[in-house]
Amino acid sequence: MPRVIANTQSSSASLEETIDAVANGFDPRDRRSTADAAAALERLANNRGFLADLLIEQLRERHRDIFEDSAYGPQAIVLSPLVAGCFLRANIWPSEDESCFRASGAESFVYGIPHDHNFDFLTVGYFGPGYRSDYYEIDYEEIAGFRGEDVGLRFVERSALTEGKLMHYRAHVDVHSQLPPEATSVSLNIMHVDAGQDWFDQYGFDLGKGRVDRVLNPGASETFMRCAVALGDDEAQDLAKHFGRNHPSTRMRLACFEARSGLLDNAQARDALWREAERAGDLMLAREAQARRAEIQV
Repeated sequence: MPRVIANTQSSSASLEETIDAVANGFDPRDRRSTADAAAALERLANNRGFLADLLIEQLRERHRDIFEDSAYGPQAIVLSPLVAGCFLRANIWPSEDESCFRASGAESFVYGIPHDHNFDFLTVGYFGPGYRSDYYEIDYEEIAGFRGEDVGLRFVERSALTEGKLMHYRAHVDVHSQLPPEATSVSLNIMHVDAGQDWFDQYGFDLGKGRVDRVLNPGASETFMRCAVALGDDEAQDLAKHFGRNHPSTRMRLACFEARSGLLDNAQARDALWREAERAGDLMLAREAQARRAEIQV
């Protein structure tokens, strides 16, 4: 489960002071960097008034921002720009009694969607009883990533992110299935951003079967490839063929075969294409291709 970090800070800090404190970044591979960032986050959490003041100011000035981009959303509030590979964020976690929960449903707040993360982050309970999680661990390096793959999820515990509780979620290790808090809660995060993280899959899991259910972070490049091929451009088709055989991301290779398959209206042609994918030398692609072939009526 995420590593619980002992509380060490009795003083508080403003948001501006916290942004300055993490200006050198948060490197999860470096224990000193992680400890320093965690201490800065804890001091911010000790400031019991900063977030309410920020929200009130935003509400007062919102009418002035109609035509400008805003970093404020219904659940996540970005508190700082991305600097040195990290940024600050607040998350609001509604209970089942909240009207927004009833209107939008649990999945809108990622409740009941077991998942890992393709990034590290620090979190602290800031307000309320905190969301609850069933925590698991995985061996990411052993996962190919095809749907239905048994990944050997290891259950650790169920616990809540209570006020003041400080944790380090480890990329590709910690899996959790979040449950709504008993009352509205808020957490504060320091998010680590790595330039290549989007190429590493973030998975959703089927807890009942202990298997991969889906990939949760499809990238823009795959969408661009699907659109380009669908528009019928010969150059896009050539690139899709090349990427389907050679791209270092299996997810992109799968997207290329899916895009090409979408242009075929003949079952035999689709079966031949997926047979090609099945023999392309990648386990995830092969298993996905087998599933596609099983769905085709030749």
